[in-house]
Amino acid sequence: MLIRFSIENWMSFQTKATFSLIASRERQHGERIPKTGKLKLGILPIAAVYGGNASGKTNLFKALHFAKGLIVKGTQPYSLIPVDSFRLGNAQKTEKSVQFEFELLIEETVYAFSFSVNRKAIIEEKLVHISGSSEKTLYHRVSGEPNFDSSLRADQALQFAFKGTRDNQLFLTNSVSQKIEAFKPVYDWFKDTLELIAPDSRFEFFEQFLDEGHPLYATMNKMLSQLDTGIAYLGGEEIPFENLPLPEPIKMKLREELAEDATVRLLAEPGNERFIVTRKNGELISKKLVTYHLSADGSEIKFDMKQESDGSQRVIDLLPAFLELSAVQSKKVYVIDEVDRSLHTLLIRCLLECYLAKCSQDSRSQLLFTTHNVLLMNQDLLRRDEMWITERNTEGVSSLLSFSEYKDVRYDKDIRKSYLQGRLGGIPRILLQSPIEGSD
Repeated sequence: MLIRFSIENWMSFQTKATFSLIASRERQHGERIPKTGKLKLGILPIAAVYGGNASGKTNLFKALHFAKGLIVKGTQPYSLIPVDSFRLGNAQKTEKSVQFEFELLIEETVYAFSFSVNRKAIIEEKLVHISGSSEKTLYHRVSGEPNFDSSLRADQALQFAFKGTRDNQLFLTNSVSQKIEAFKPVYDWFKDTLELIAPDSRFEFFEQFLDEGHPLYATMNKMLSQLDTGIAYLGGEEIPFENLPLPEPIKMKLREELAEDATVRLLAEPGNERFIVTRKNGELISKKLVTYHLSADGSEIKFDMKQESDGSQRVIDLLPAFLELSAVQSKKVYVIDEVDRSLHTLLIRCLLECYLAKCSQDSRSQLLFTTHNVLLMNQDLLRRDEMWITERNTEGVSSLLSFSEYKDVRYDKDIRKSYLQGRLGGIPRILLQSPIEGSD
């Protein structure tokens, strides 16, 4: 689980901003707050981030996307690191490195991982193991030295891996690539636990809708028909590989490189058509995701994905995520930018309620999302500490605050009214008042 996340000098966040998922003392919806045993911490299963356009909501999402990419994919030799630092301050402040801090619960262990970076190099990197009231710094990379904990200093493999770590590369990333297991849980959290869905991205694991043997196949199709999409169910239509609407170089690469029994997912633009290609007995077999509707006489009519509305496609993208979050043993952390894009308010609220109904003191999944939808700003749905505001001042600097930090936001208060009146910040400063004048 994500406990805390801080950024500094990243895009519009010039000063340090901390996004904390540690539950406050309020009792509302306490039955769904996971407990962490010996740590005696309550960690929130959900958080919503509000704010006006260009206030910084998406910049938080981009920070997580950058950090995951730098950790999991790493960098190429001699390449620059694609940091996006704050650019509206004076030159001295703008040249500062970008800083990231994460506090993670992995199984029942807490790790604090932090790094600072500029376009040329990793300036500092630190991994701390936290147990109860004690902390152990596993390594602290600074001034070209690893500064390993005493229990690790004699490990020659670690010393060798550190010496082979490039200036523009995280030691965490290189150590895992060198098959060192000591820090792998942290790397795996970013690789396998943290999932990011942007407004225009298509959820990758759509092949769940193609496989009738998948344990969630029936559940996903049942929910899809109950969400008023008009779709009875989804399935796969087998089509000749040569007929795939893909550039010939991609087809050639698949012919040459796709291994036996391996499967790849493909998204064809325009139309957002999704395909999977599998090699079986040396042959390439391709399937296309299609939808089925029921006609007036009850017969099934097949539609291509490009014939579905953007809202229906968004539901198809998000359903697997919500179902995976709601699974009993799930440890996924999903971050969805503009969760309600193209979706009706009642539909997205239904999905959120279905997820929250599955949350308990034993659950370990989390859903973080940005939104403009004030109808979700309701204390019957979300706690005060689960609702956040981003706001940008006149100097272009974003700040981040939880509703629990506002003293006048009571548990029985209509937050939406105060928010729309501008009393909580996070709304656009609209100066336009006169009618729009067209040209003569």
